[in-house]
Amino acid sequence: MNPGQRNAAALVAATVVNLPFGTLYAFSVFLKPMEALLGAARAEMSFVFGLATVTLTMGMNFAPQLYRRLSPAALAFACGLSSAAGLWLSASASSFVQFALGYGVLFGPGAGVLFIVSQQAVNQTVAKSRGLANGYVVSLYPLGAMLGAPVLGWSIQVFGVRPTLAGLGVVVLAACAIAAAILRTAEIRMLDASSTEVGGGRLGRTFYLLVAVFFLAAAAGLTVLSQAAAIVQAYGGVAALAVGATTFIAGAVGAARIAGGWLVDHFAAARVGVGAHVCSLVGAMMLSLIPTPVIAAFALGLIGVGYGIVSGLAAGAIAQYWHKNQFGLIASRLYIAWCAAAISLPVLAGALFDRTGSYASAVWIAAGINVLGALIARRLPVRK
Repeated sequence: MNPGQRNAAALVAATVVNLPFGTLYAFSVFLKPMEALLGAARAEMSFVFGLATVTLTMGMNFAPQLYRRLSPAALAFACGLSSAAGLWLSASASSFVQFALGYGVLFGPGAGVLFIVSQQAVNQTVAKSRGLANGYVVSLYPLGAMLGAPVLGWSIQVFGVRPTLAGLGVVVLAACAIAAAILRTAEIRMLDASSTEVGGGRLGRTFYLLVAVFFLAAAAGLTVLSQAAAIVQAYGGVAALAVGATTFIAGAVGAARIAGGWLVDHFAAARVGVGAHVCSLVGAMMLSLIPTPVIAAFALGLIGVGYGIVSGLAAGAIAQYWHKNQFGLIASRLYIAWCAAAISLPVLAGALFDRTGSYASAVWIAAGINVLGALIARRLPVRK
């Protein structure tokens, strides 16, 4: 294959493998069915989502060591098998602990490994518009949720939640097998052996500023993505509007991630980061001041868009600030902030809802977070 074909193959493999894993962002469609089935509280279900992000992040941080030792094709198939097994265990769960083990512990690691593997593969093959390419790859999770939410919602209504989880496991395994075949055929190498750049070293001030901007955006954004359907229903929306809002929000986040990558190719990272946090702040204020179902769906979309832009910004900025051989390592460390965000405000929002029956307090907290994020984003440096 020539370089252009190899880059296309890397992007196709990333698409195939990350779309089904992106249904993690459609977790909110499982909230009420699993709560009814297992007798679980909202905070417990929020804990499962947080646990899945913890194990996913662990997978991300093991990925650089794994892709240095194993082929990407072998990793794709092995991770697909382990994640599918977690979904099948979740489908058969008769207790909250079993569901948490399947979805929270087993599903996440394979997804995390392959997310970093696919990003590293793309960055080894892309020659220009690296921000846009990275924005596209990180958009695949919310796009997977956008496509998956209505399908999962329909499947739950028609077949029930257990067959839906089992079927998702089959889809995950099949997608990973296809991606493995593509990566093997394209013979994509995960490191540029001819480069004199070395990995490791101190991460530095730029990394920690990027972490702070990303963490603050993700704390608000993941609350929306993990509980969108429940939040819309809490503001008086019917089930159909709640599922529709989940689909709309996930799609908006996906488009915003692509836009964030493109923006960082053309504008200073600081300007992009400030604008993204202001967008989320506007959404939080709308939700607080005009608490109606339709406005809630639109406002949650704005919060999600701000988070999406920062996600694309972060991926594109890594490609600007560090050498391509270091991309997977830097990205895996950055996504620890994503994990921390997932177990902070989303879990707190669930606990506050259980206590008060409202998401109002969590929304005001999100607004404050976005103000702080905008202030920190101003300090991001220009590209290297």
